[in-house]
Amino acid sequence: MADDATLASRLPNTTLIGVNEMNPYLQGLYAPVSAETTALDLPVIGEIPRDLHGAFVRNGPNPAQSPEGLHHWFDGDGMVHAIYFENGKAEYRNRWVGTADLQAERAGRDIGAGGVLLPSARARAGSTRGDLVYKDTANTDLVFHNGSLMALWYISGKPVRVDARTLETIGDESFGRALPRHVSAHGKVDPKTGEFCFFDYSLYEPWMTFGVVDAHNQLTNFQKVDLPGPRLPHDMGLTENYIILHDLPVVFTEGGLRNSQWQIKVADQPARFGVVPKNGRGDQIRWFETETCYIYHVVNSWEDGDEVVMTACMMTPNGFAPNPAYGPYAAMVNVLALNAVPVEWRMNMVTGEVKKRILDDRIGEFPVVNLDYTGRKTRWSYHVSMAPEQLQRFDGLYKYDLGTGATQTHRFAPGMGGSEPAFAPRVGAVEEDDGYVIVFVTDAAEGTSEVQVLNARDFEAGPVARIPLPARVPAGFHGTWAPGDQIRTAA
Repeated sequence: MADDATLASRLPNTTLIGVNEMNPYLQGLYAPVSAETTALDLPVIGEIPRDLHGAFVRNGPNPAQSPEGLHHWFDGDGMVHAIYFENGKAEYRNRWVGTADLQAERAGRDIGAGGVLLPSARARAGSTRGDLVYKDTANTDLVFHNGSLMALWYISGKPVRVDARTLETIGDESFGRALPRHVSAHGKVDPKTGEFCFFDYSLYEPWMTFGVVDAHNQLTNFQKVDLPGPRLPHDMGLTENYIILHDLPVVFTEGGLRNSQWQIKVADQPARFGVVPKNGRGDQIRWFETETCYIYHVVNSWEDGDEVVMTACMMTPNGFAPNPAYGPYAAMVNVLALNAVPVEWRMNMVTGEVKKRILDDRIGEFPVVNLDYTGRKTRWSYHVSMAPEQLQRFDGLYKYDLGTGATQTHRFAPGMGGSEPAFAPRVGAVEEDDGYVIVFVTDAAEGTSEVQVLNARDFEAGPVARIPLPARVPAGFHGTWAPGDQIRTAA
């Protein structure tokens, strides 16, 4: 482990081989780091509020070994980066997620699986929890539940428990060996009950599942939902009483299904949202049909009288043509160029009517809210602003009023790339936006990173604190806030 300020300029030892010399998601902002770092009592520009206590943790892909063949950005081994605040001071750590597949590869064993650009087996030898067909990286999401983190993978893998204070891997999570299959990224925790609600899906068969784990880590419900065909959902909604599942028109092509390859298309079919009691049966689901669209990420959901409300980022065409400079990665680059706008859907549980409202036309994604309001009506959400470039770069943050669509903006310095932020309630806060927005920001040209802390109620005033980091934080995926008084650690 390193505890050395000289790591600020240390770039990875990764050497790009063959076709990966054309892979932009292994270079610049996206290049992996080669070291695990621990740095205590970090320098601060400005002042860290003393009522900020807890950890902002973010997951992302970071190949532990130089990729030799076709490599999708989503294939990298999971690495968690964390900034921990207490008493006006900050600490930084990063650690690889110790998945079973990473441990096997480090031991020199063939795991019998590759990344999503390679053909897959319909089932992996030795898999005891369904069709884990690709390398399981746990690189996508982080959920804070029952005092620690769970690192999750978007193609439905094994949850991996991680200590929220030290980032050391605790091990695979099976909820007392009761989990029948997998858990996709973007499960939600009900802040009132402590329940973790999740979904899972089969790549090649016409169904998905949902489940509930209580505050004591016991699986209390697990249900199957039949579908017209295999689907590739990415997120779900959660309200006080319901789970909202997605049946969306991005599906495998016939050739992809036949050859077990990640080849997708937009089918000519409507989008459907399935509202089901979170503690109910799969056959109690009620489907609401709306015009075709795709959703990567839900903002929040809640109940309003007879209506179930879901706010989410709806994809729109990005308008980019494939760039031949990226060679075999041109299609991957275009798919990753997310263009989305915030939209509200209202599903009437009495009449069956669906109403849709576009909240704003700005291009943004990776939305977060105050997690104390998950499943309940929220007024505020915080999104990244997408730079008008073909590569995925976050050039700032938006604060949205979900009622009016009014927007406040914080821009990063030119050439900087940010991360999905987190909202951290101020200690003792009683109102929804009484707290701080925290974000990792990286300068690709300099190879340096920092953490910015913004006062959520004075969003456009700029950071109240900037914390330069001793290691670069590559662009990545999703994170969360872990309240300091709820973190359980063996350290």
